[in-house]
Amino acid sequence: MNLSVTGIKFDEALSEGAHNAVFTCLRLQPEEAVTVITDNENLEIAASLVHEIEKIGSKYNLFVLENFSARPITHMPQPILDSLASSKVSIFCAAAHTGELKSRIEMTEVVDKYGLRHGHMVNINKQIMMEGMRADFNKVDELSEKLVKKARRAKFIKITSDGGTDMLSEFSPDLKWLKTSGLISVEKWGNLPGGEIFTSPKSCNGTYVVDGVVGDYLCEKYGDLKDTPLKIVIKDSRIARMECKNKELLEEFTAYTMTDENSNRVGEFAIGTNIACKKVIGHILQDEKLPTIHIAFGHPYTKHTGANWQSTTHIDCVSVKCSIWFDDEQVMDKGKFLI
Repeated sequence: MNLSVTGIKFDEALSEGAHNAVFTCLRLQPEEAVTVITDNENLEIAASLVHEIEKIGSKYNLFVLENFSARPITHMPQPILDSLASSKVSIFCAAAHTGELKSRIEMTEVVDKYGLRHGHMVNINKQIMMEGMRADFNKVDELSEKLVKKARRAKFIKITSDGGTDMLSEFSPDLKWLKTSGLISVEKWGNLPGGEIFTSPKSCNGTYVVDGVVGDYLCEKYGDLKDTPLKIVIKDSRIARMECKNKELLEEFTAYTMTDENSNRVGEFAIGTNIACKKVIGHILQDEKLPTIHIAFGHPYTKHTGANWQSTTHIDCVSVKCSIWFDDEQVMDKGKFLI
């Protein structure tokens, strides 16, 4: 069955995930203004979200990026930033295009400045709306809370996998662990679907095998890397060397991580906690929430983690079915939580 809002038809099958986003994750209230940012590719999903917003009765502004400029959009349009500044809740549901990270950072800087509850749905699609977005986010939050409490006490975290990952990371009490379980607060905007804990590590050393997916615009191009994994040797938190049978991916990933002086530095260390996600689907938005490890090279979410450095890039990398030890306590065995 198709429903219609703002003249846009959408599949009713999107409604459960959209309801989760607006009612459970963002906890929108009638008196709160909302900014929804989308693009032509995701109008149907945006319409399903707006349908839920209209049930609550909140005032909203809906912006379509292509109405301002051809893609890629290198700077977030000022009318969108102005709308964000006068909103309490915001949603970004649009595809990632090469060269647009800066515009999204401009957006989230306004989100941080004004304390919005922001749902970040970059590269969302119908499959994710009907899988990861249908999670019981209260249960995901309970698991995430247990895990983050243990992580905050750990000085070292060791990860291994049958795919070849074998890395030891050190953590500092000066660098904050955050929980983005899908229940979004003003403390930290979160990706939707949610389900992860993360920080910026003090140091990482070892071998990290990306046999899941890589992020940003490379994800759509290369998808699931199970047949052509990317092997990354990390020394003192920086890429020392890489191997991959897919030479085009290797070249593009190398270029991406050489964009600036910190693009090859591990900026994020994260554990996925969305137990509704069962397998890699080839989309970073959901795949980074898999119960496993993902790290990111580049931007360390400085304002939230307390890291004292920055980068203009950020690319996530998922290693599947990992085993994880917090100091001497094993908390995951080949992708299965032990807590």
